[in-house]
Amino acid sequence: MFRTKLGDRLTVGHGPLKPSILVRFQVPQLCAEHLVSWFDSKSGYTPDMKTAIILHGKPSKEEYFNAKRDSQSNSHWLPWIQEQLLLKGVLAQTPEFPEPYEPIYEEWRKVFERCDVNEDTILIGHSCGGGFLVRWLSENKVKVGRVVLVAPWLDPDHELHTDFFNFELDAEVPERVDKMIVFVSNDDDADIQTSVSTLAAKWPNARIIKLESKGHFTFGDMGTREFPELKEVLA
Repeated sequence: MFRTKLGDRLTVGHGPLKPSILVRFQVPQLCAEHLVSWFDSKSGYTPDMKTAIILHGKPSKEEYFNAKRDSQSNSHWLPWIQEQLLLKGVLAQTPEFPEPYEPIYEEWRKVFERCDVNEDTILIGHSCGGGFLVRWLSENKVKVGRVVLVAPWLDPDHELHTDFFNFELDAEVPERVDKMIVFVSNDDDADIQTSVSTLAAKWPNARIIKLESKGHFTFGDMGTREFPELKEVLA
């Protein structure tokens, strides 16, 4: 994890990195429109290139304030898939949402909408981040690129004390996206299974990919930061 301004030297893992490869790593709350203006003359990026936004989920408060853990936007498979997309010429970003342990939709929306979202934008959401995308796409009638929801959570048991999921699921969302893909594991929790069943019933044309023994698609459950099945559906 790092915090830096563009142009600073970085230390990630075991050594310093040159600013020229900063684009391969997550920059909190810095979205495509800002990076393009800085990198276009240095790396060949152009404003009409494809972009991707990768959204993290909801940690517990204890996890969030544990200094030994990665930031949410740099956890699990998020930085790995970000790098895979960048290597394919897709400008991918993983914004960091405020107080994700007790998410407030309007606060998340403000951060998300700092990024330009259009028909060339891939949207990927994990858990609560996937649930956020379901609501945002239901309430904003815009066309986007491929949408991938990984273990999406819609809080069917009403655990949250906020109005994060106080919305009506729009049955026409899949008609406004290039492809709608949902990942779920056979051993994930019941509330995730219920959330996916809700989406499948409302969006019968969505592609539901059921995997074995992936849990909640976290590093702890998967034992790896790589997620080749996700990379495959983005190809």
